[in-house]
Amino acid sequence: MAPHPFAPLARRGNDATAVPAPDGRRAWLITAMIVTFMVVNYADKSVLGLAAVPIMDELELSNSTYGLISSSFFLLFSLSGLVVGFFSTRISSRTLLFGMTVLWSVAQLPVLAVASVPTLLAGRILLGAAEGPAASMSMHALYKWFPPERRALPSALQIGGAALGTLIAAPLVTWLIEGFGWRSAYAVLAAVSAAWALVWWRIGHDGPYDHTRAGDPGGGGGRLPYRRVLLSGTVLGSVSSAFGAAWALSLSHAWLPAYLRTQMHLSAEDAATTISVVSGFGLVLLLAVSPAVDALKARGVSSRWSSGAAQGIAVCVAGCAMAALPFADAGAARLVLIGLAFGTTAVAVPLHYMTVAEVVPAAQRGAVFGIVAGVGTLPGLVAPLLTGHLIDSARTPAAGYTTAFLTAAAVMVVAGVLALTAIRPERDAQRLGLTRIPPNAGH
Repeated sequence: MAPHPFAPLARRGNDATAVPAPDGRRAWLITAMIVTFMVVNYADKSVLGLAAVPIMDELELSNSTYGLISSSFFLLFSLSGLVVGFFSTRISSRTLLFGMTVLWSVAQLPVLAVASVPTLLAGRILLGAAEGPAASMSMHALYKWFPPERRALPSALQIGGAALGTLIAAPLVTWLIEGFGWRSAYAVLAAVSAAWALVWWRIGHDGPYDHTRAGDPGGGGGRLPYRRVLLSGTVLGSVSSAFGAAWALSLSHAWLPAYLRTQMHLSAEDAATTISVVSGFGLVLLLAVSPAVDALKARGVSSRWSSGAAQGIAVCVAGCAMAALPFADAGAARLVLIGLAFGTTAVAVPLHYMTVAEVVPAAQRGAVFGIVAGVGTLPGLVAPLLTGHLIDSARTPAAGYTTAFLTAAAVMVVAGVLALTAIRPERDAQRLGLTRIPPNAGH
């Protein structure tokens, strides 16, 4: 009989710190910390977009320059996600997440000293490098505390932290910007990131399902050539769904606040409320994903349809809403389309990690997660900058936004269709020589 998921066992983490015997309460405490980690992550990431209008006014920035600053966040984002993914096989998740959040705090400081384009660029580049591995490595850390058959809900909660981050950050950061100036938001977020790092260092030990431990009940012994794993249809399709979702997400962070202010003529408070509602919609979808996926699998539905098709369809639906957005009448119809275009893609994020995990040995999971995240988030390097150029070169800003939204829609629909057709975890697991229900299958 398999051991209880949280059977007591004591060991040492990779950071040579004794790990207490794990139990269910500690697993959920770690989950709560990682959800908070994602909240802080997205608050740090969204501050530039929320402060876009006052920053552009004060520094007299063009749309193209602002787009460049926004895209600079992703200059090292994908590369750092890939590199740290490989280091995750040697360095504990405790140390990795602590180091990331310390850098998040440091990255907010340059603009407090001197507000200029170079300091904005420096801060965003450093923040992007430190946040590149955040989603994949925090998911990897979470998987060390739950057996494969119990990962759906924790995965949804982890990604839900991203939506919750925007839901909380939009009104609070906007309140700071409007009441105390945009610099105050940077200062507060620097302090919050540092505080999280200190608490995590105290309690954030690696869990019993750490693949680096001999006899790990997640299977750490078997390894496959990375080329075979990465070229499987499931991994390529999962990367595709991540790519489509990331295009919408990068537009949401960089340009949605400005669009709401300048094109829909909302006040700063109303724009923040709209963004919070969109994030809340995404959070509700995320929390509905876990029981839906579990219910489908309990009825014998394959992972191809329960978690693979779901992410492809979500990205396609969001892409169709994005295409319709520029042609909708201002008001309720346009706000509904904004919710669908920028909120529905949240479904794809936890599911693409789950489908990838089904065709990857646990010993290589962190590295492959890093690669998938690195490639899947490349739109962040392109979409904000491209959108700025489209707005500046168009006859009117409204025409520029229309072209940008239609471009995003085309990318998202193609990405969603590719995911829908390529993701087949059962078939690929068999082709790769993994068992029918591998220990790391993510069920």
